[in-house]
Amino acid sequence: MQETTEDASALRGSSLNGSSLNSQVPDGPMADKWENHKFNIKLVNPSNKRKFKVLIVGTGLAGASAAASLAELGYEVEAFTFHDTPRRAHSIAAQGGINAAKNYPNDGDSVHRLFYDTVKGGDFRSREANVHRLAQVSVDIIDQMTAQGVPFAREYGGLLANRSFGGAQVSRTFYARGQTGQQLLLGAYQQMMRQVGLGKVKLHTRMEMLDLVTKDGEACGIVCRNLVTGEVTSHSGHAVVLATGGYGNVFYLSTNAMACNVTAAWRAHRKGAFFANPCYTQIHPTCIPASDEFQSKLTLMSESLRNDGRIWVPRNPDETRAAADISERDRYYYLEEKYPSFGNLVPRDVASRNAKTVVDKGLGVGPLKNGVYLDFADAIKRDGKATIEAKYGNLFQMYERITGEDPYARPMRIYPATHYTMGGLWVDYNLMTTVPGLYACGEANFSDHGANRLGASALMQGLADGYFVLPYTIGDSLAPKLGTEPVPTSDPVFQSSEQGVRDRISRLMSIGGTKSPDYFHRELGKLVWNYIGMERTEAGLEKAITEIQALNEEFWRDLRVLGDTDTINSSIENAGRVADFFELAELMARDALDRAESCGGHFRVESQTEDGEALRDDEDFSHVSAWEWQGEDTIQVKHAEELAFEEVPLSQRSYK
Repeated sequence: MQETTEDASALRGSSLNGSSLNSQVPDGPMADKWENHKFNIKLVNPSNKRKFKVLIVGTGLAGASAAASLAELGYEVEAFTFHDTPRRAHSIAAQGGINAAKNYPNDGDSVHRLFYDTVKGGDFRSREANVHRLAQVSVDIIDQMTAQGVPFAREYGGLLANRSFGGAQVSRTFYARGQTGQQLLLGAYQQMMRQVGLGKVKLHTRMEMLDLVTKDGEACGIVCRNLVTGEVTSHSGHAVVLATGGYGNVFYLSTNAMACNVTAAWRAHRKGAFFANPCYTQIHPTCIPASDEFQSKLTLMSESLRNDGRIWVPRNPDETRAAADISERDRYYYLEEKYPSFGNLVPRDVASRNAKTVVDKGLGVGPLKNGVYLDFADAIKRDGKATIEAKYGNLFQMYERITGEDPYARPMRIYPATHYTMGGLWVDYNLMTTVPGLYACGEANFSDHGANRLGASALMQGLADGYFVLPYTIGDSLAPKLGTEPVPTSDPVFQSSEQGVRDRISRLMSIGGTKSPDYFHRELGKLVWNYIGMERTEAGLEKAITEIQALNEEFWRDLRVLGDTDTINSSIENAGRVADFFELAELMARDALDRAESCGGHFRVESQTEDGEALRDDEDFSHVSAWEWQGEDTIQVKHAEELAFEEVPLSQRSYK
């Protein structure tokens, strides 16, 4: 994607009217859309389901639940993961909880309120129908996972317990101490492995998808590389499902596991799947600050901690006293003062930007002055240490192991870090991408969170897509294919894709430069964080595009990949993933440059209210930006899906 001009309009790329995008949202009242849609879409007879093969890439919450559900229905399923076991999926890192509109605390929650909070929390940049469906099925998720034995916390009387998360004034978050993602993943994993034991799911471990195979414009399979032997193989099916997570590691420093990447989704993008809203990235406010510039991973401290912890900084930038010695009048509880209605439980984008603001003013804490305090002294005094330990004990232990500081005795130090990506492959109401037969679930798609995801909604979406949406909608495209066999892997389309994968690996191996993939990844991450991070400007984004291109050219000229291709080789794995991150990063910058407004996690300095809040431009940007691949040397073309807000009227977000 090389530039031929430095003109700003050229940097943004060209734009088309959205005529090629059909969201497939059904007609009728919002509350009835999903039930009516389930009745109206095509079904596959139970005895015919075994005649269809579905390939599922990724075995985290979305992938494992989809594999288990589809196999239980009778489909033949093959599941692929680059891990040695599905239990290593990054879903385990979602610690704090999962939202559902059960209203167990009887505090005014409902399906409509969860729907409203999610649309508002996403700053009115999500598709209403998808969000309402998510809120509807949320209540079924809790029943499903409880039946599978997930040990949710309970109140004294036996009901499942709830706690609060950001962006809501009700308690709707179900949790299993500070290990909710891990426990939910184990529940979905055991259901998938049950189907493996029954022979209905074939599980491929240590296999990385490196290409999507299409024939006559439809997805018909994938090409994978075995990460142990280096063998490149093809796999064919009637449908392909990508449940491969987000692309937060484009920042290099993030809370994502080191292996998380965009490669599967990006390979699909290069084969025709539109990539939607790539500039929508979430910076989580509750992470342990970096300790030096050589750090390669950041650690998330759950948002649930903001229930009882109070966030503050010293009012004096030259403060040297220990936190406990600073008097109340010398403390700046900036979220509580600015947002009295929500306090420390404002949405993540608001909390993150405010943390950056106070640190930029010189009020940061810690050895590098790069954090803010998260203080539990008042909660411990009010409820007792035992109560706080019961709620957050494992999180406190993790913090102490990493920092060497006891959070029971002194405040935690936190600072925002990249955590989640709201952008992803564009999908319609059925979760199908613009490539027929290719579906995207969970964080891999863009559909539910708009420009900012509320806390505890990632687990909800992953399980909703896998357990309660895809098993209904996938039949609509499979039913007309009854009686057809999958395209054989001997077909020229598979041979061509395999050769393309081998050629790309050979090209990376043959560069023979001097710098490692990690060097280029770190340098790219600095550019993305500095120019496409919490604050973006027109000049900065234009500079980002130019510098990303220059660094990408250096990558292809001076990369050094060690080892061989016919054995375990993390260097060649990382090289391929970093190459895809370069192309993604450039598109992120173009998307952010094109969207000349602020909304949610996308904050353009040129578009803010008098008091520094995000200022949307609903007239020009109330749409989804879906980008179409045009080739390596051509800028992607933007397609716009216009968004309509019938149930939640457009308004300026306020959490004060």
